[in-house]
Amino acid sequence: MKRRSGPLALALLLSATLAALVFSFVPLRMDMAGFLPAGRDDASRFLLHELQSGLGASIVLVGVENAPEAQLAQISRAMRAELAQKSDFSVVLNGQENALRDVDLLKKYRYLLAPSAHTRDFSAQALSADFADVLDALESSAEPLAQEVALRDPTGALLDTLHAMEPAQHAQSRHGVWFAPERPRALMMLRIRQPGMDLNAQKHIRDEVEVAFQHAHPGDARLLLTGPAIFATESAQTMRHDIELISACSTMLVLAVLLWRFRSLWVLAAIFVPFLLSLSIAMLSVRLVFGWVHGIAFGFGMTMLGVSLDYPVLLIGHREAGEGPEIVLKRIGPSLRMAVLTATLGLTGMVFCGLPGLAQLGLFSAVGLLTAAGTTLWLMPRLVSSADLAPAVGGASLRLLRWEAWRNRRGWCALPVLLAATMLLLHPPALERSAASLNPVPHSRFATDQELRHELGAPETGYVMVVKGTDPENVLRHEEALLPKLEQFRQSGAIGPVQAAASWLPSAALQQARMQALPSLAELRSAIAQAQTGLPFRPEAFDPFIADVAASQALSPLRLENLANTALGLRLQTVLFMREGAWCGLILPENIHDPAALSRTFTQEPGVMVLDLHNAVSHITARHTLLALRWMAVGIGLAVLLLAVGLRDARRLGRVLRAVAAVGVVLLAILMGRSGGISVVHVVALQFVLGVALDYALFFARPQVDAAERTRTLRTLLTCNTMTVLTFGLLATCHTPLLRDIGFTVATGAFLALIFSFMLSGPRTKLPL
Repeated sequence: MKRRSGPLALALLLSATLAALVFSFVPLRMDMAGFLPAGRDDASRFLLHELQSGLGASIVLVGVENAPEAQLAQISRAMRAELAQKSDFSVVLNGQENALRDVDLLKKYRYLLAPSAHTRDFSAQALSADFADVLDALESSAEPLAQEVALRDPTGALLDTLHAMEPAQHAQSRHGVWFAPERPRALMMLRIRQPGMDLNAQKHIRDEVEVAFQHAHPGDARLLLTGPAIFATESAQTMRHDIELISACSTMLVLAVLLWRFRSLWVLAAIFVPFLLSLSIAMLSVRLVFGWVHGIAFGFGMTMLGVSLDYPVLLIGHREAGEGPEIVLKRIGPSLRMAVLTATLGLTGMVFCGLPGLAQLGLFSAVGLLTAAGTTLWLMPRLVSSADLAPAVGGASLRLLRWEAWRNRRGWCALPVLLAATMLLLHPPALERSAASLNPVPHSRFATDQELRHELGAPETGYVMVVKGTDPENVLRHEEALLPKLEQFRQSGAIGPVQAAASWLPSAALQQARMQALPSLAELRSAIAQAQTGLPFRPEAFDPFIADVAASQALSPLRLENLANTALGLRLQTVLFMREGAWCGLILPENIHDPAALSRTFTQEPGVMVLDLHNAVSHITARHTLLALRWMAVGIGLAVLLLAVGLRDARRLGRVLRAVAAVGVVLLAILMGRSGGISVVHVVALQFVLGVALDYALFFARPQVDAAERTRTLRTLLTCNTMTVLTFGLLATCHTPLLRDIGFTVATGAFLALIFSFMLSGPRTKLPL
């Protein structure tokens, strides 16, 4: 037969051109928003929105360490000076000028802000006790400080006000800047103007901070950066690196395997036609359905190289030189069609799990498989025939066929299946309720973030009470009504300190009431004179105190807008802000020991939402996992029905199903032993594995007329399995947890699928070992 390679070369050129055009015009997204669960109600949707793009997401935490404190302070001051000039940052705080401004402001308003009623008790009896404490301080080593502070503020209102701020800021001021209380680490808190998922903007933020650090001549000092914007940039860079590595290495691995198997560049060209077409059409389909394509979907599609190439490999691998392709399809066509349809049905859990990112993977895979199979069935026969493509090595191989003798001992397969089933019965698979499998940020980075948050007092949002109102004053007054109840919980030990806007900034109404309760100058002078009786104070010693009380009576209430560009203002803006036309206040209890009791108490409060983030995410994640399991069951049921109708052979159907069941049981036990639970990622990957297992089992179980056909089946399925295990094994080495979990599950499952399908699906043989 005369070989005509022109049509094949043209098909390869056209498919490559289409792929290049698609890749050029379909941009990839790298953020993880599509892989995160969505809230089911207003409360959880509100919190998830705040975590992803709210004010909490605008905070960037900075630490500088690994140098003497004096050098760290110099670096901090230099970075602040440079970053304060950048338009990307609305607030740059390091404890330098802003700390003095906060103290001066709090000193001025102390009698309106101090939470303790004792500090506003100006009776003669109360002042007498306060003056005695002042006298003790003057006679101690703290005499200079007492001269400056205690005589001006004998009731301790300023200290009481500052103490109320302590849960919001744990940093210490040393060398004029913030330092961590327990280690030599300079601290900064930045707020960016554009929080959210704009990765280009977030990368710019990171670059600006790193440039400012380098301009500060850091020497051996080390920069720490955390916060949602930083994590988004890092995870995007990690994913991009993983995808580029996967694309390059998968292609090289598959090329190496195919060259080893077929030893022909023309065969490679033919095999890559359906792959390029399937990749292009899959990307276009995802773009049309979702409006965007995630980088992980593309990376998974590149890994699918090892699976979507199965179909052209099966076609060419089962052909003898000069044989008409219609004869080959007559032998393998029915099994190939059933394998494609059952594999596609096996992706239902992924497509309908409810998470857009995983649904993209499912749609990408389903369209890719169907396109590769359709191209193999309708286009490839002409190309293969015209170029006369066939394996370099054909015919029967007695050495290879001797492997079939292992089927005579297929009873051994019961041992791993029984062990796995026993393990699953004793330790039933637990659904993983956290979203850790969908999180691209390494645990070590979260640990650093928690350290910096604790040291700076940046708010946590694990358990949140949201108070809504028409304006800041309305929210503050509502919070003031709730704080006494929370104080009861704190005194009982059920919770720790509480961060709330009303704890730091009383409502204007409360400030006005405290102002009106201040004594007149005559009353205050009389009380001071009585309190000084028997104490060695000069008559004018407390004149600064009297002046400050008089000044407090003339103040206007301190409001949120008066605190712009201060440390207190930044903290307030993270817990008191406008969202969708309404003002929201976040109340953040720390060290919660009984969240259920807290929820029962406050859930029925009008205008209050109680959010337990960990609980909410757990319920949402578990819901999506159960949804994936239900659709997985539907897909398996439809696949079994399709097999029963297509095979019309109960014994053959039984051999196929027992092989697939063995793969599922053993793989499930391996996943349980590896991670202790089953996540939604494991579920969708397991369903994909079952589709691969059906593919192998169908080809091993089909009637094969002679030894040469059985040899071809063994060679082609070994080739297919090698490509799948290598490409998904490569995926298991990624830094992105989602890709890593899918890679490990599919690579392990594909290897088990080959073993169990070979042993349990094929007929016994009389050949000796």
